[in-house]
Amino acid sequence: MNRITQCLHGKGTVSAVMKHRHGDVPARYLAFSGMRRPVVFWNLTDRCNLSCTHCYSRSAPDSPTQGELSTNEALAFIDDLAAAGIPLVIFTGGEPLVRPDIWQLAGHCRDKGIKTALSTNGTLITDEVAAKIKASGIEYAGISLDGATAATHDRFRNTPGAFARATAAFARCKKAGVRCGVRVTLTKENLAELGSLVQLSQDLGASRFCLYWLVPCGRGSDAYYRLQLGAEEVTQALTLLYHTAQEIPPDQMEFLTVDAPQDCIHLIHSMERDNSPDLAEAKELLSSLNGGCSAGDRVANVDPRGNVYPCQFARSPEFLVGNIRDRPFSLLWNDEKNPVLARFRTRPAVVGGKCGSCTYLSLCGGGCRVRARALMGDVTAEDPFCSVNGP
Repeated sequence: MNRITQCLHGKGTVSAVMKHRHGDVPARYLAFSGMRRPVVFWNLTDRCNLSCTHCYSRSAPDSPTQGELSTNEALAFIDDLAAAGIPLVIFTGGEPLVRPDIWQLAGHCRDKGIKTALSTNGTLITDEVAAKIKASGIEYAGISLDGATAATHDRFRNTPGAFARATAAFARCKKAGVRCGVRVTLTKENLAELGSLVQLSQDLGASRFCLYWLVPCGRGSDAYYRLQLGAEEVTQALTLLYHTAQEIPPDQMEFLTVDAPQDCIHLIHSMERDNSPDLAEAKELLSSLNGGCSAGDRVANVDPRGNVYPCQFARSPEFLVGNIRDRPFSLLWNDEKNPVLARFRTRPAVVGGKCGSCTYLSLCGGGCRVRARALMGDVTAEDPFCSVNGP
């Protein structure tokens, strides 16, 4: 995760984390806390009311629900997370709002002292649902927007009217007192709308703008070569976000990118070129992450059937850590002998190709291992999406 705003405006972040090292770490500092208590991305279901082109889990309205954790199993899982001191659970899917017991699960997290957030397509958020989000204790809703126009967004989502319903969700959440942000997967089909999408996000009152890059998994694999951006296009997008984050105060909107740890190199180079007064603090922040990718360490994924993976994109058998029905999550995650977790936690990262010889390896950790496995056939290969060449 490349926290652009945190680095540009985050003076004092490391020292602020230290004050909370043995207590309740504020959500904005979790990535820098060094805890072996990960943020858990929990796919509550594979079902979704949409069928999006780039979905990493191939979710759809007719996705099977057999084998999903029952309500009682889910509540017991939350008890285990609470006992392990997990700070944050992000409910995702599929579309998490199609699972009827989500309010019970969110409320149980709240009662157990676990912060919760929601990753949603936004189309099911009515005034009533927004009020339930607030009442259940969910503190934040990340709503997906893949275009600044209905034509672009609805094409990605394969559903007419999805854009209108998603944008309306922001006002409904704001009315209910729920903080919202925008999540966008940037591709060749919506790159031209990035600037307009940032402006739209401001107009909608979003407090966060989170840019994802396409990852070759799920239906994203089918569209990867057609939609993935090239090196110059990636630089264009990162430059736009960098300059925008300079102009917009952090209390208005936070900017970050996900799925390409090497993005931090562009940020450092930009700050060096501008002689940024926050450069030293930014480097300290990035170094505190001990390699940019959070998968298998500061981030965990649990799928609808209780399978545990290093992240929500690493969901192939090769990346399976275990299943919470066989062994509690707390024990799985703290098993230092687990070969999957050891692979992701080893520092410096064991990677080959240009990533292995790059002088920035300690900052980015070798990029995305899911892309390396999917496109290069080897989990230790270089990240083919990276265009950075170390000096």
